[in-house]
Amino acid sequence: MRHPRQALRTPATVAASAALLAAGLLGPAPAARASSPAAAPHQAAAPRFTDIPGSGGITLKGNVFTPAGADGSRRYPVIVLPTSWAMPQFEYIAQARRLADSGYVVVSYTARGFWRSGGKIEAAGPPDVADVSKVIDWTLAHTPADPGRIGMAGISYGAGISLLASGSDKRIKAVVAMSGWADLIESIYGERTQHRQAAELLGGLGALTGRPGEELRGILKDFLGSDLAKEKEILQWGAKRSPVNRLKEINEGGAAIMLGNAWGDSLFPPDQYAKFYERLTGPKRLELRPGDHATAEGTGLLGLPNDTWANAHRWFDHHLKGAANGIDREQPVQLTSRSGGPYESYPDWAAVQRTRTTVPLTGSRTIRANTDSGANGGTAILSGALDQFLKLPPMVSVPLLPRSYAAVWQTGPHPTVRRVRGTVGLHTTLTSDKESGTAVAYLYDVGPLGVGRLVSHAPYTFHGRTPGTPFDVDLELYATAYDVPAGHRLALVIDTVDPLYIEHNPAGGRLTFASGRLSVPVRD
Repeated sequence: MRHPRQALRTPATVAASAALLAAGLLGPAPAARASSPAAAPHQAAAPRFTDIPGSGGITLKGNVFTPAGADGSRRYPVIVLPTSWAMPQFEYIAQARRLADSGYVVVSYTARGFWRSGGKIEAAGPPDVADVSKVIDWTLAHTPADPGRIGMAGISYGAGISLLASGSDKRIKAVVAMSGWADLIESIYGERTQHRQAAELLGGLGALTGRPGEELRGILKDFLGSDLAKEKEILQWGAKRSPVNRLKEINEGGAAIMLGNAWGDSLFPPDQYAKFYERLTGPKRLELRPGDHATAEGTGLLGLPNDTWANAHRWFDHHLKGAANGIDREQPVQLTSRSGGPYESYPDWAAVQRTRTTVPLTGSRTIRANTDSGANGGTAILSGALDQFLKLPPMVSVPLLPRSYAAVWQTGPHPTVRRVRGTVGLHTTLTSDKESGTAVAYLYDVGPLGVGRLVSHAPYTFHGRTPGTPFDVDLELYATAYDVPAGHRLALVIDTVDPLYIEHNPAGGRLTFASGRLSVPVRD
């Protein structure tokens, strides 16, 4: 990893992304398929703000909701809600109240290092996981909580902490993890490519709202600075914070786990969640919807109707209360196409992409590096939200792409609708005149006027290759659900620069792609 030539625009990126995140959360709510929790009764639960002891002697700022009328004569199931990255303890107030009104004790707390909670930001390190157990201890001692019926939920950072905690504290019986990660390395450093905007956003918001620890500051500096000598250290740091590496403990704990994510999540792409889901052995559910990071469930934080939160309530009601609400009889993989249409149900992730078609990529293409051709994956948070609410994914005029900087292959017009479902695979042979380089592959839906709408994409970085010697590349584009209309074409575009990522192309580099094929998962 070398130092990029383009200056990092951290403050601008963070400010813009933060504003767009807020806009996404305030956008219109998706239509709810499952009925939303009933409106609060006339005697609604009220929050109690309190200090909660965390691990290592720190104090966590939290709030507690108990069911109205609770008099100590009975115990209630409990839901613990760690906050998202950079969010204060008020984040879940609307949902916590609804859960309490339906018979739960709900405890939410600001994660360590943020706002007024003590300690430093550990980025879901061991102290964060230990905090969960301390919060559960406190809850059992200070509320009418049932020790045999404990659940956890969270968005983003709260989701990751909840999954990690389910592998270390076997008192946790159910988890709902929304817009989170299972594999932190695959999420922000997949195919050895740093996700620049994601890292800048997290680092900038952490510095703005909390106190990053020395380890986190060092990791971010090395990551964004492209220090290849620190790669092993970065990988070890990420592995320690990845639930996939606690899979044995999570499965042994047996918690019922519901995962929710968006197709366009620019922080934690859906593929790593789907792979994690397949390896879970307990009760499980996977929901994938249009949107970007946290936009699929964000409206629920405002108390608006929201599918993800409605199903989260159903999940807890069944697994913590024993409610016969039918969620256990539904097919466990539920998804919605970015193009609209009804929910689709599958028995597992493999069934989503079981049927595939092969698209040959004939002829070779040579492109010059270091210049953005115009094809790109969009802007973190904004692009997925625009796709979700306005059906406006990143677009480009495919005929006008400069062939010196973009390799392009196109199919003929498809006579019928092509429903892409799952992970598109790219195989090609790459020859570089430099030992390092970065390529970004894009799959477009191209209409009659040549306008390409982004279906999926993914970056690829290589180091230590012998210049002039061909090598095979097998790249998985990010999973998606997208309907290509009849009469449209599919186009594969490869270039070398994308604002979402840090590129590793030495000045004057050239990349040659010799033929290959696309493996496209389609629904009949």
